[in-house]
This record gives sequence, C-alpha cells and structure tokens, in this order.
Amino acid sequence: MDSGCLANTTRDYGTRILHVSDEPKSNRSKGRDSFDARVGNSLVEFFNKNVTPYPTDVGAPAFDLVPVERQKDIMLNVARLHAQQEYDRIMSLVRVLQQQADSIRRRLEITDAVHSAKYDFQIYHNQCYWLVHDRTRAFVRLVPLGPKDWSTGAPDDYQYIARVKWLGDYSWIEVDENGEVVADGYGTNGT
Repeated sequence: MDSGCLANTTRDYGTRILHVSDEPKSNRSKGRDSFDARVGNSLVEFFNKNVTPYPTDVGAPAFDLVPVERQKDIMLNVARLHAQQEYDRIMSLVRVLQQQADSIRRRLEITDAVHSAKYDFQIYHNQCYWLVHDRTRAFVRLVPLGPKDWSTGAPDDYQYIARVKWLGDYSWIEVDENGEVVADGYGTNGT
C-alpha cells in the first residue's frame, strides 16, 4: 500500500478491524468508553442507555409517551390565566392610583383658585368659604357667605363657583352645603 491510500483505509489485525481516517472522531457524549459511529454517510451518536430516562432494552418496563403538545397547551393556558389575573390586579391598582392623582389635581386646582382670589377678612383652618366670580369687577373673590346666607339675598353681581374648605395642610378642597367633600368628577370623593 502506498502512503497516499493510508488516509482512509481499513486494516485487519487478526480478528480486529480498524477504520483509519483523517477525520477526528466525534464523541458528543464525552464518555470514557463511548464513541460515535458512521453508518453509511450518517453519524450515529453514542447512545448511553445508563443515562437516558427512557427504557432502551427489550426487557425494560413499558411506558407511555407524554403527549408533549397537549401538555404544552395546558401549561400555556395556565400561564395565561395566572398572567391575566395578575395583569387585572395591577390594572385595578392603576385605576385607584389614577383616581387619587386626579383627586389631588382637583385639590390643586381649587387651591390655586382660592389663592388667586381676593378677600378682605381673616380665614381659619377647617372653615368653609365660597368662591364667587364678581362680574362687575371681573375677578374671583372668596366670601364667607353662601347664596342663601344673605339677609336681603345674594348680590346680583356674584356668580357662585364652589364652596371650599381650608385644610390643615394649607390646601383647599371643594365641599357641599353640609361641609362634606364633593365628588370631584374623577370617580373619587375628593380626598
């Protein structure tokens, strides 16, 4: 045999036949006694029956295959159900936070309106006053008397805007005739 044919030949050493090749042997399982084999043009990976979860011998106990696609569908549906429940819970918290933010925004609007209004008397915490628009002088005024509190009737020039209450944190909030917090149109009671 010439040395050019040595690259891919089979030799017989007694009862043992070796396949000599320039290609490195593949050994994906990396076992001490394992090797992969070629059958025709296909590579057959070493199959270690000691590490597989499935029986590989004829005498092994019988088992049923798991319907993987059905199991995946069940797991996906359960995951979607739990994710949707968590999403709904978070969105309900977002709605509550949005209502609280809108309520605070309304308090700021009322507070700004009161601070820009003119008044000629001493104001006290926890007392209710009225915001009115004085049409003759064209500005907003804070007055202590409501539309029904005047003995001769409210002045014709006053357009009542809202009844407000001065809180202890120096902010103002809109209240009704009984001094209760008014629903602010944002789905909250203004607090």
